[in-house]
Amino acid sequence: MARGARGGRPAGPKPLVQLAAAAVGLVFLLIGVLGFVPGVTTNYDELQAATHHSDARLLGVFQVSILHNAVHLFFGLLGLAMARTIAGARVFLGAGGAAYLGLWLYGFVIHKESVVNFLPLNHADDWLHLGLGFGMLSLGLLLSNQVGTGGRLDTPVDRP
Repeated sequence: MARGARGGRPAGPKPLVQLAAAAVGLVFLLIGVLGFVPGVTTNYDELQAATHHSDARLLGVFQVSILHNAVHLFFGLLGLAMARTIAGARVFLGAGGAAYLGLWLYGFVIHKESVVNFLPLNHADDWLHLGLGFGMLSLGLLLSNQVGTGGRLDTPVDRP
């Protein structure tokens, strides 16, 4: 059987969990870039660094700032980097999903006009973060069953 260039897993198509992590990473990169494009981002002239006073809206709906867009770009690059391995893809989707659920909870409890809303977040962002959190967690958990231990329980003795 042909092995990969590094002698690890057999060469062939990437597991779905890796493809999903890469796709999520690409979407975050795209969103990060589009947040800096006038026209796609309405009220672009009101884009601010890191405050709830930024009145720029991605697609006219989601409140964004320079920091918000930078976080999307970073998260996208992180996703692409972590998608290179099965374990990295699992961690990216699982931990990233948990982080977005935490961000949803944060956005849910803060007052939108207070100084703690530095990212900034509006109600549309909150609902999007809820969906992203559950979606990423679901992808990480459901697609991970197809790779790894071959359907048997993993024990520390089995690990290299």
